[in-house]
Amino acid sequence: MKVTDVKCFSVDCFRTNWVFVKVYTDEGIDGVGEATLEYKEKALWGAVEHIKEYLVGKNPLDIEKHWHAIYRDAYWRGGPVLMSALSAVEMALWDILGKSLNVPVYQLLGGKVNDKVRIYVNGWFAGAKEPEEFGAKAKEAVKRGVTAMKWDPFGKNYLNISNAELDKALRNVAAVREAVGDKVDLLIEGHGRFNIPTGIKIAKELEQFKPMFFEEPVPPDNLDALKAVRDKSPVAISAGERLYTRWDYKRMFDLMAADYIQPDISHAGGIMELKKIAAEAECRYIPFAPHNPSGPVANAATLHLAATCPNFEILEIMYSDVEWRKDVTNESLEYKDGYMTIPDKPGLGIEINEKECLKHPYQVHTLRHYTGALTDIRPAKSEFYF
Repeated sequence: MKVTDVKCFSVDCFRTNWVFVKVYTDEGIDGVGEATLEYKEKALWGAVEHIKEYLVGKNPLDIEKHWHAIYRDAYWRGGPVLMSALSAVEMALWDILGKSLNVPVYQLLGGKVNDKVRIYVNGWFAGAKEPEEFGAKAKEAVKRGVTAMKWDPFGKNYLNISNAELDKALRNVAAVREAVGDKVDLLIEGHGRFNIPTGIKIAKELEQFKPMFFEEPVPPDNLDALKAVRDKSPVAISAGERLYTRWDYKRMFDLMAADYIQPDISHAGGIMELKKIAAEAECRYIPFAPHNPSGPVANAATLHLAATCPNFEILEIMYSDVEWRKDVTNESLEYKDGYMTIPDKPGLGIEINEKECLKHPYQVHTLRHYTGALTDIRPAKSEFYF
């Protein structure tokens, strides 16, 4: 079997663009991965083109060999663009291998530890601005069976937050906690916003609401700063969505800088790289909670991975999405009582519809985190993801 082509499909999804990568072979067995980068997609397309130059003509089943060759030969190693391109291609190669053997990818990783995985929802708050609006939307989510939810209540603040703005953020969290009761887990997103003293201050204020964790309290560039917050935080700290490969994670593990790790399958190196990172976390008794707010292909790949990890804790998914999500892939999910069932189809168990993807081409989208428009992540007409 030989690789004959590698193509990118960028699909507008309102807040960003999904980027699907498809690898074609001379035996008609194709594989799909996802490299959704949360903006800067044009740089990503170029990185995939460079990988294509290497991969065409080679055996797609030599996954580990190709991963190391592509990573090594980049010279400027790591980073979101190169690693997202590599991650998507690696996913697609696993998809091809599973299809060629007629088994699901999780079987190739050692089989299932988990038949189903617990999930928490992101995006349930779309359009909310005031604390009472967040509370109302949270109550509706719980009616649909949600048992854990995450959001960023900190507006457009960066590094510091005034007492008045912090008070509003805390009223926001209080409104959600009151709306959902004590049986629902709350996960508070920081988006790497704050400096060390502000991160510590917020963590102490959040303790009263019993959050599952406080995510990315400081920017991702300095793990010593993350460690400084964790050492003084009364609540668990999570991080890692902006770390790439086991080598980035080595320093996090050496520092014990986070209580939960959150590598992203589309950015940190793909399926096997996350399996290795999860194994390193396992021997340190750190729960594995993958970052997963992207598209349907990334979600499918992450489900296969989560099925095989003994230290898997909880998986992020989007609560709702653009109405054409159901058209661009054949995604089929089974959700019940806060858990998602692991699919059993060969490979990753998902296919993209190329023609439908082309109906929703790339659109310019920019980061909303520091503009005050963070909750504007869905169009007025959107559909539930599960």
